[in-house]
Amino acid sequence: MGLVILGALALYLLISIAVVIGAIKHAKKTGKSVKRWGWGAVLIMYLIPFWDWIPTVAVHQYYCATESGFWVNKSLDQWKAENPGVSETLVANKATSSKRQGDMTNYTDTYYLNQRFNWVVKKTGPLLLHRWHWEKEVIDTSTNEVLVRYVDFSTGSGFIGGPPRGFRFWLQNDHCIGGQGNMYSMDAFVSNISQLIKGDK
Repeated sequence: MGLVILGALALYLLISIAVVIGAIKHAKKTGKSVKRWGWGAVLIMYLIPFWDWIPTVAVHQYYCATESGFWVNKSLDQWKAENPGVSETLVANKATSSKRQGDMTNYTDTYYLNQRFNWVVKKTGPLLLHRWHWEKEVIDTSTNEVLVRYVDFSTGSGFIGGPPRGFRFWLQNDHCIGGQGNMYSMDAFVSNISQLIKGDK
């Protein structure tokens, strides 16, 4: 697949060079501005595949700066202090471990970790300019309190990790700056809850 994409890009580059040369020759023959026709042809050939690349990057950076992050409203130690003796009673929910609302593109997955904690994972998109919204929360089901929350944005195919899918790979951006680290922090919090279930401290 990579060779096919490289071949297509090489072919498009050759076509673009031919178009620019043709535009320059036409300008010379008709006595028009060579610079205007040459650079005009370059701009047109650039915009055909890349017209939305800069707007996509700009929108992604805006939402990353204003909405993404990782927030700890209450640590597990705080939760255990407020709920003495409860952590020792937690049992993994094996009967109904998870539930999905939606489809493979837009969904809300709820993982029933135990009788007090749910892990909610949401994926929404594609939004404006190939943008995808990712959100994860750990919720105390007894109080509906959100202990931790993670928000991130990706652009491109809507898949995180692995090689970009689709021809327009330059639109693929898996995370905001620091987003991957925030995702690991969220996963570590969920892992600590799993240790609570096992009785580990």
